[in-house]
Amino acid sequence: MNAITNFLMGPDRILRPAWRALLYFVLTFIALPFLLDPTAETLVNRLHLAPALTPASIAFGEGEYLVIALIATGLFAWYEARRIDSYFMPIDQALSARTFEGVLAGVMIAGGVAIGMIALGGMQIHGLALTGSALGASALAWLLAMLLVGVTEEFWFRAYFLETLWKAVGFWPASIVIALVFAGIHYFFKQGENIWDVITLVWFSMLICFSVLKTGNLWFAVGLHIAFDFMQFFVIGTPNGNLIPQGRMLDVTFHGPAWLTGGVLGTEASFLMYPMLALATLYVWWRDRDTPPFQPEDRRATDR
Repeated sequence: MNAITNFLMGPDRILRPAWRALLYFVLTFIALPFLLDPTAETLVNRLHLAPALTPASIAFGEGEYLVIALIATGLFAWYEARRIDSYFMPIDQALSARTFEGVLAGVMIAGGVAIGMIALGGMQIHGLALTGSALGASALAWLLAMLLVGVTEEFWFRAYFLETLWKAVGFWPASIVIALVFAGIHYFFKQGENIWDVITLVWFSMLICFSVLKTGNLWFAVGLHIAFDFMQFFVIGTPNGNLIPQGRMLDVTFHGPAWLTGGVLGTEASFLMYPMLALATLYVWWRDRDTPPFQPEDRRATDR
């Protein structure tokens, strides 16, 4: 009996990090979606939300994921006697310089790919798709939806899950596992996925985890995620999983080989994404090159 207890419990008499990470995974990716998906589907039908690339549809889906992540993280925060925002996302740093650095990085990555496609003839701009108040309203709707995407997906994939798995197996193995889960969710549930987009998604997730190693929080990552998706969907209007963003800013067409345009997956699957991600990774390393790598500590009962 003592051997089983020691296998499951640490010296502090709570579940070892590996078991907590596994339980978090089961809760957020299996159990809670199983419980909440029927209600979400009913609401989708009542609200007449079509399976389209619109701010409303994206916000609804991300809202369910945020509820799931809040429930799971809240339960573990209660169990560990910690604040729910203590897992790399302290709320008082949400509007810090790091967040806006991430926003700039996201604009540069997606914008750099678009400029490259234009230069190589893969993307043609014919003017604005919207003007006046319609443009302003659409920009606000997309911004709010992308704010939800950035906060939700970082909180869901790389807050409690990353910290706890990091404690269990180390930073790099934890980052690889999370990158594979992140890419896997997209690969199996998004139309038209291919290996080139998977490479982008794995690299994107590893870059985000690397930023946590260098900064100790996820706010750079949140800013990056928000701006990257806002640029893709609203500004550029790139396809994503065979869907075209509705209410985009630019009237654009894409021509040329899939390695350049990304095909039905858009800028994420373009080969031009890789040098931009390389530059972003180099920047994250250079920005804090003299800072020792962050190490998560057992802060149980110290955050309240």
